[in-house]
Amino acid sequence: MTPEHLPIEQYDAQLAEKVARLQSMMVPFAAPAPEVFRSPTSHYRMRAEFRIWHDEDDLYHIMFESQTKQRIRVNSFPAASSLINALMPAMLDGVRDIPALRHKLFQIDYLTTMSNQAVVSMLYHRKLGEEWQQHAEALRDNLRAQGFNVHLIGRATKTKIELDQDFIDERLTVAGKEMIYRQVENSFTQPNAAMNVHMLEWALDATHGSKGDLLELYCGNGNFSLALARNFNRVLATEIAKPSVAAAQYNIEANEIENVQIIRMAAEDFTQAMNGVREFNRLKGIDLKSYQCETIFVDPPRSGLDADTVKMVQAYPRILYISCNPQTLCENLETLSETHNVSRLALFDQFPYTHHMECGVWLTRK
Repeated sequence: MTPEHLPIEQYDAQLAEKVARLQSMMVPFAAPAPEVFRSPTSHYRMRAEFRIWHDEDDLYHIMFESQTKQRIRVNSFPAASSLINALMPAMLDGVRDIPALRHKLFQIDYLTTMSNQAVVSMLYHRKLGEEWQQHAEALRDNLRAQGFNVHLIGRATKTKIELDQDFIDERLTVAGKEMIYRQVENSFTQPNAAMNVHMLEWALDATHGSKGDLLELYCGNGNFSLALARNFNRVLATEIAKPSVAAAQYNIEANEIENVQIIRMAAEDFTQAMNGVREFNRLKGIDLKSYQCETIFVDPPRSGLDADTVKMVQAYPRILYISCNPQTLCENLETLSETHNVSRLALFDQFPYTHHMECGVWLTRK
């Protein structure tokens, strides 16, 4: 696969290989057949990062081949959203003849939404000041005159210059209800928006008819918390990254959801609080004992859950686990399967044409 060519004709075979691989990994846990969710075969990535290569008076986007580190010129990138593909030449045209914008520009990051908004970050190996800002504002105005709903950001060492704002608001229809999600530049967001909708709808279906409250660890910008809130009395969610917590608080208000509480703390610290090991000032005023959490939701980083958190999670009758790394999921399941059955299994093809898999398991106590 090259950046400018997707092997669409191989998509079905590649997906079948992932299904077979996941089923094989899940044999020790007596998992049911996976529910499989296909990705769009092109224009599925809502964000992309490119290095910028300077060739005398010209410049262009490049990527590096992962094995050989060979430089590859990228004029179009069909894995990315149509908006990113339209912005790529427009950005280069706007920068090429402006020394204040071109000088020592080494990377451009694109973040877009299905609601056709974009944040573009320009990264530099030099100081940025008023001259950069004036020319960047002219570039932004020119892009908007071309019909792009875009915000520009300049980044250099210890410097971040926002023109207007550093976020965009995504709108997704999830099980018949429109959800608003603020996405902040340089913070985690789900890269494949269509697959995100599948994941949210599957999680809603799995937890349909749930009783009591939901506890969620690693909630990010509230992506799952807010969608799942309709299935529970209350949702208590934790997240450590400040920008994600701020976005989650905004999303709670924007979606007029009143039964979600976000706490800024690490999952490991929250585990200690729940186990009574330590007290935390940021939990003052929150009566943890008032929550009747019979379901816990975890969407951990690639490293999976640490041993203490796995033990804490085992205490809940129902566990919803979304994983971006089936290997660490299986390591966690070696413990979780002692007390829980894998009642449902899903494969979400978040990253087509790659080895990576995203999957979900719904675990119920034996």
